[in-house]
Amino acid sequence: MTLRSKDLLGINEMTAEEITEILDTAEMMKRVLTSGNKKTSHLQGKSVITLFYENSTRTRLSFELASKYMGSASANISTSGSSVNKGESLLDTVRTIDMMATDIIIMRHNQSGAPHFIAPFLKASVVNAGDGMNEHPTQALLDMFTMRERFGTLEGLKVAICGDIYHSRVARSNTLGLTKLGAKVFLYGPPTMLPIGIKEMGCTVAKSLDEAVEGADAVMGLRVQLERQSKSLFPSVAEYSKYFSILPDTLARAKPTAIIMHPGPCNHGVELPTVVYESPQSLINEQVTNGVAVRMAVLYLLIARRNQQ
Repeated sequence: MTLRSKDLLGINEMTAEEITEILDTAEMMKRVLTSGNKKTSHLQGKSVITLFYENSTRTRLSFELASKYMGSASANISTSGSSVNKGESLLDTVRTIDMMATDIIIMRHNQSGAPHFIAPFLKASVVNAGDGMNEHPTQALLDMFTMRERFGTLEGLKVAICGDIYHSRVARSNTLGLTKLGAKVFLYGPPTMLPIGIKEMGCTVAKSLDEAVEGADAVMGLRVQLERQSKSLFPSVAEYSKYFSILPDTLARAKPTAIIMHPGPCNHGVELPTVVYESPQSLINEQVTNGVAVRMAVLYLLIARRNQQ
């Protein structure tokens, strides 16, 4: 099986079978990643470009390492050092990259829908590395991979996602993907940080943090995204931490086997105290490793599709 589309734009467009195919492939890639000899030839002779209009550490570096581990010619472009600062449009930028015989363009953009806009104009495959407040599909894929690796399946799991839901593309992609694979998603955050109509995605909006975490298999904290707020949506960081932080007492309501997750970067003492972040239940660092494996799988499957054309 290969992916239906030349692009990976969002979990919303993917089937449960495609998601499962990526997770299965990521298992193989993680074995490569942890083997001590990370170099493969899966992308030999191919070119991969990362184009980031927003700051990133984990996503950008994991994509770059994934492409290099598999033998591609890779390069990265940041807007601060490109012709974007001279007024070049997004479409002109990506068309220029496309005309350099590029196979895959990985793009992060602050505008929702930007990857969907450019993809039809390009021969290259487009991977959405986060678009505004819309989606972050590869983050959701690595989160699902982490959960499946621990529990063996996503079917029937209760997953609590807590924090700044309104601004979180991670929450959206995870909700879409987890529900497609049979998990039960509970969301909780300040009322001012809950988007209207979120229930239509198949999740449950909890009335309290305790309800969200009660009996959960996985508890995910989300960063408060102050950079996306035109005005404050809560009185103070201290009050947010008091009422919405995932504290040890709250976490005790989850299953004894529950895992702690966070997409990073984490504001220690705000959405999670350090004692929870670094607890034995935390798989936050494992998520980083899994991010490379999952992105290797995405690149591998997209190239496999291109090779069949």
